[in-house]
Amino acid sequence: MPGALGTRPAAARWAAAIALLAGAIAAAGCGLGPGEDVGAVELTVTRDYGAKTILERQVGDVTEADTAMRVLERNAKLATSYGGDFVDAIDGLESTTSAGHYFDWLYYVNGVEATVGAAAYDLHGGERVWWDYRDWSGALHVPAVVGSWPQPFLDGYAGKRHPVVVECMGGGVACATARERLMAAGAAPASGSPPDAIRVLVGPWSRVRRDPAAAQIERGVQASGVFAGFVPAGGGEYRLQGLDEDGHARREFGPDAGLVAATRDGEAPPTWVISGPRAAGARAAAGLLDPADLRNHYAVAVEGGRETPLPLR
Repeated sequence: MPGALGTRPAAARWAAAIALLAGAIAAAGCGLGPGEDVGAVELTVTRDYGAKTILERQVGDVTEADTAMRVLERNAKLATSYGGDFVDAIDGLESTTSAGHYFDWLYYVNGVEATVGAAAYDLHGGERVWWDYRDWSGALHVPAVVGSWPQPFLDGYAGKRHPVVVECMGGGVACATARERLMAAGAAPASGSPPDAIRVLVGPWSRVRRDPAAAQIERGVQASGVFAGFVPAGGGEYRLQGLDEDGHARREFGPDAGLVAATRDGEAPPTWVISGPRAAGARAAAGLLDPADLRNHYAVAVEGGRETPLPLR
């Protein structure tokens, strides 16, 4: 969250700083020395919801003692505060406030929003650590994003792997495509409904919206962290809308448009939504499950074979 990583109103930031300091002290007492080599991690630094890439690098020689902060500071010029727990600037791009808008550095590990400061986030090897500088005024909390595909399906998040489940909700061919793309990426969809599964919901929105995690999308970006919405279009159908950075609807897509997005229901594992107003939209969305279409995007809409990163700019 912004208070853990950059600038926010003073009182909230002080409270977050105290919590993070306690976590850092506890982490510091866990052991001495660099520890065992755990392999490499992928470090990405972008701005404006992934619109511009600043740094993209495979970082080797990561050890058990490394954190998200240590990897970042070895590869970029940082300005920090609160004993190094807060990132205030990367390569000169500073957290700031302008006309009631807050601009900060936030980070994701394997496409899941970090809930602790980077100095307390231990790395295990193989992660994709993505820092993004953005205006978070419209959405303080964006719990999951799709731009690190095929993570978190391969290695989970926070050091724990999770089973992967594809839930077909009238998706038909789209479900088969989603499974194929996951398997091609190295993930193995499980059967049943394990309670700790990362779920992929596939189907037209009229069916997918019945799921509590997906239903958050209809409550707006502040609830779901997804810069898209579905609005009734009569006759039991819906239309997909694209939202801008402030969470305002700026574009209505056609009936066969699709959406790839991710969210979370509280502390549950992420839920990915592969949907559209109709089954055709779900099929189009499932076809986007690859790095070329999703990389560094928070969510993606597709219509007529053309993808549109969300939020709209």
